[in-house]
Amino acid sequence: MNFKNKEKTGFTIIEVLFSIVVLSLIMVTILMFQKNIFLLNSRSQGNLAVQQEGRKAVKSMTKEFRSISQSSIGSYPISVASDNAFTFYTDADGDGLKERIKYFMNGTTLMRAELKPTGDPAAYVEGNEVVSEFVHDVANGGSPVFSYYDSSYDGSGAPLAAPVNILSIRLIKTDLILDANGAGEPGPVTFTFQVVMRNLKDNL
Repeated sequence: MNFKNKEKTGFTIIEVLFSIVVLSLIMVTILMFQKNIFLLNSRSQGNLAVQQEGRKAVKSMTKEFRSISQSSIGSYPISVASDNAFTFYTDADGDGLKERIKYFMNGTTLMRAELKPTGDPAAYVEGNEVVSEFVHDVANGGSPVFSYYDSSYDGSGAPLAAPVNILSIRLIKTDLILDANGAGEPGPVTFTFQVVMRNLKDNL
């Protein structure tokens, strides 16, 4: 009688283990790929948000700086001018009253404080000041946010030395280095703009 050898069916233990290893590697690869895509998307969104916030800040600050003028009680248009703080008066909302506006750094956030005069005669009541976060993820480090120049400034040259004589200020330069991702990609975005103060200019 002829007997045919029966073919083996199923998987051996080695084959099963090999399959598990291969599947595990594939899963790890897929998970790493998804993680990288998520990080890239997150960083891109963070960078986009930084750019939008920066552009909005430049537009708002440029308008305010250009229209700096005496306060509603006759105070000089500028009261504080340092590397990371600037306080001035301007009609920010177009109602005829001159608000006191403060920009100052708090950690990595540029803050904005607004104080509207009230009463008759007008007075600036400190308790009415409204403080808000204006620009986030500021990464200037030791670089000043604000620099000031007098009427001799021609586009080049050093800013006024500290302590700044506020009576000499005719132009303010603002540098905002924004970085939502820390040391990661795509890196910081820099916004730099200069504004001549319309009501203070002389020969500029």
